[in-house]
Amino acid sequence: MLRRLGWLWWSVAHGLGAPGKATALVILLPTVRLLGRLGLALDRAFSSRLRQTPLGPPVVIVGNPRSGTTFLQRFLVQHKVGCGREVWQMVYPSLAQQRLLRPLLPRLEAVSPVRYHTTVAHETSLTHVETDDATWIFRFTDGFFLYAFFLAWHDRDLLSEFDPAHRDTGPRDRAWLAQLWRRSQVAHGQDRVVAKVFSLGASTPAFQQAFPDARVLYLARDPVETIPSGMSLVTGVLDAAFGFWALPQARRDRYLERLYQGLVLLLTRFTEDWRAGRIDRDKVMVVPFTRMMGDFEALMGEILDFVGHQPTEDLRRSIAERAARQRGFQSGHRYSLERFGLDEDRIRTDCAAYIDTFLGAETPEQP
Repeated sequence: MLRRLGWLWWSVAHGLGAPGKATALVILLPTVRLLGRLGLALDRAFSSRLRQTPLGPPVVIVGNPRSGTTFLQRFLVQHKVGCGREVWQMVYPSLAQQRLLRPLLPRLEAVSPVRYHTTVAHETSLTHVETDDATWIFRFTDGFFLYAFFLAWHDRDLLSEFDPAHRDTGPRDRAWLAQLWRRSQVAHGQDRVVAKVFSLGASTPAFQQAFPDARVLYLARDPVETIPSGMSLVTGVLDAAFGFWALPQARRDRYLERLYQGLVLLLTRFTEDWRAGRIDRDKVMVVPFTRMMGDFEALMGEILDFVGHQPTEDLRRSIAERAARQRGFQSGHRYSLERFGLDEDRIRTDCAAYIDTFLGAETPEQP
């Protein structure tokens, strides 16, 4: 962790030109981690419910950012198909900590880093359900989130440090997810979680071995749409926090290329594992984004059947109402390929296998 803290300081101080914020980060993250470890120890000592709660079969949503993963997770959590983790629960994972801090959430919101997100691109807050990828920043000062927002600014190209094929942190990360998910079940009084972990696109086979009862919903959307949209989301946060577009162009261009390569990696690795038969397809449902927008009612029926959830009449009614809104929905998030140094031909070439496998016939053949 010390090495990554050093990289983090250098990336923020020199790459983003903010030495004061760099110093604050390398003090804050170990402090949060230490407090978290103390809280987890209290949980183990005093929470009998936690000790008695088995981990239910999780529903895990995988797919690149901007492919509909957030919408689907929040919809399923809202209708109690399973429970999700809110941002503040990732920062403070202990049940004991959460009981103490819940009354302070309005004050914590004012200093939360998620305030840099624009609501047009991605509405979030400390109390919004979010991707579990963020939890590795606070627990291990690690993970793809850390790379995408910060370490891609380093003088060295550090992407291989976050590629499971070169540095496998899977056993550590999966053990941590199991701890978090059991705490979520206890906190919400439910028997399973609905999680979103987009970085599992690079390590799905190992995840399935560790969680053989999991059901994976893999969202597939045209990378010509998801990749620049994802880059727009990240740079929007960085612009609000660090003045991204005022930084030297050469530095920005290097960062954008690294972010692009990371997003492509998530798509191509999942495609390679799928084609090679390393993924148990019986436990993965591919969810095309076009169906989520244009055939939501029928699609949700298939999803609920796949995860083994019996819908109530209220849920059926909510699905029908949402389906009507989905067909006319248009995002207010605007971006351009050129601003990120991309063009459609390059994306389609780099992601050709993914497009052929998951988008060519709209829905790939399922066993």
